Amino acid sequence: MSTVLFREVPVSSPVHNLWAGTKMIGVFLISLVLMFLPSWPVLGVMVVFLIAIGVLARLPLSTLPRLPWWFWAMVGAGALINVPIGADAVLRYTNVLVFGLILLAASFLIAWTTPMGDIAPALAKLGAPLRKLRVPVDEWAVVIALMLRGLPLLMEEIRVLRAARRLRPHDRLIHRAADNPLVDILTAAMAVSSRRATELGEAITARGGTGQLTAHPSSPGRNDAIALSVSIAVCLGAVVLDLLI
Repeated sequence: MSTVLFREVPVSSPVHNLWAGTKMIGVFLISLVLMFLPSWPVLGVMVVFLIAIGVLARLPLSTLPRLPWWFWAMVGAGALINVPIGADAVLRYTNVLVFGLILLAASFLIAWTTPMGDIAPALAKLGAPLRKLRVPVDEWAVVIALMLRGLPLLMEEIRVLRAARRLRPHDRLIHRAADNPLVDILTAAMAVSSRRATELGEAITARGGTGQLTAHPSSPGRNDAIALSVSIAVCLGAVVLDLLI
């Protein structure tokens, strides 16, 4: 799976210019509606809404991930397991699958249209009321932001390690029972991740500490109010459509 899933697509669009917190609230509203009303009409409305956002964001078709074969194999196996139970079970399984894909697509839209540096300040601002309850909002925001920033690096390192292992000469005359490719790759990935984490920690310390990650000024504007109004209207429209049908 391409690491573009976790990187901003460098194009200019109204969606890219929105505050990161606005997009997070929009995804929360979508997930909230789907949690209580995961019907086919609601799913259809959300699919159309996300496609419209993707078009408005000017995301190229190459942004869409090419899911590996084993993902589709697992999907097919799940469908086959539900076939003996009946058509209703298959339909319910498909409903849950579409539900999950919609939530993933909504989350990916945030990553595709938002610089990683804007995530931590937005999370800190959204969680500001929790500071009165002595919740470590800033620390949580920093952890989430660093995790999102580190995932593409980790995936890229694993891809390089896999390619390097395939190029390694293999001696057919010597069979080693302990030669496990998965263990080798995971061990190397952990070593590389530790080195990357050390370098990242030193860089953050040199720039003033983790507090600088949430100190970046960020606040919503008029376009964010419009975007939230549209999101609320779409969610309410989906609820009304479900009640009518």
